[in-house]
Amino acid sequence: MQTAPAVRVGLSEEFGLPDGEPITGKLVSGLRRLGFDEIFDTNFGADLTIMEEAKELIERVTKNENLPILTSCCPGWINFIEYNFPDLLHIPSTCKSPQQMFGAIAKTYYAKKINIDPKDLIVVSVMPCLAKKYEAKREEFIRDNVPDVDYVITTRELVSMLREAGIDLAQLPDEKYDSPLGISTGAAVIFGVTGGVLEAALRTSYEWLTKKELKEVNFTEVRGLEGIKEATIDIDGLKLNVAVTSGLGNARKILEKIQSGEAKYHAIEIMACPGGCINGGGQPFKHGDMSLIEDRMRGIYKEDRNCKYRKSHENPEIQKLYQEFLGEPGSHKAHELLHTKYFNKK
Repeated sequence: MQTAPAVRVGLSEEFGLPDGEPITGKLVSGLRRLGFDEIFDTNFGADLTIMEEAKELIERVTKNENLPILTSCCPGWINFIEYNFPDLLHIPSTCKSPQQMFGAIAKTYYAKKINIDPKDLIVVSVMPCLAKKYEAKREEFIRDNVPDVDYVITTRELVSMLREAGIDLAQLPDEKYDSPLGISTGAAVIFGVTGGVLEAALRTSYEWLTKKELKEVNFTEVRGLEGIKEATIDIDGLKLNVAVTSGLGNARKILEKIQSGEAKYHAIEIMACPGGCINGGGQPFKHGDMSLIEDRMRGIYKEDRNCKYRKSHENPEIQKLYQEFLGEPGSHKAHELLHTKYFNKK
């Protein structure tokens, strides 16, 4: 089992706990009681995504090619651009989403470590998102008849499964994810909220570009629940023009500006759901209650603050993965397993 960043703040109110309270340890505990052999964190895949995406961002900005780079974590948004803006398919990042990166590494690196045939390893994702079900079934994410991810359930479906099994998360002790694919950073957890993917990429890109330690890791300019946010980030004299959008109506506005040449950005994060994954189509919800989404956002940033590591490239298990298996970000092996392409579906 892999659990997405937004799930940990989307369950609490369903078990009588405060809205948006991160219950990561209780989530892990509940999944063990449901019978999963290993409980891992999609955040590991998010850290891996940043390693590849930050490398891609730096290359494109340095060469001034195929800009702006667009994030590619959200399958609802990728589906939207393939159908509506096929002339722009050269600019989204080629990185797979964290869900799919996790599955690809589980079925190769991890399967080899535990001496299991990838065909016999079943990866289940719990996601805040309905489009993740569709993403897992895309043909390009199936290698040798083995999908990166076998099954996807939503947060709401997990709530139903826990209740059916008589498991009350509120009464459970906190437990830790298994290793190695359960180790992650604060940069990974903020993928769950609008602006988080871009902020995570900036944390790593800054240090890689400047070769200096980033002491203030919070890029508050890209935070908040507004549908469109714009900022200029100063990376030691390099001015990066960035934007963050959530909601596909806002995505359309930004993409039309790119088509017309009006927009001059270097990087844009796009999420299909307003507010990002914390407000995903698979999350428990209360109609029209934005205070719930705000509570979940606060819960995500609380998790980030409490993490030992807050930059993706500091994750020791990610470093080990590259040393033992992938080589370096952007390597041939990394492209083979962690990158994808897009299709004109108009």
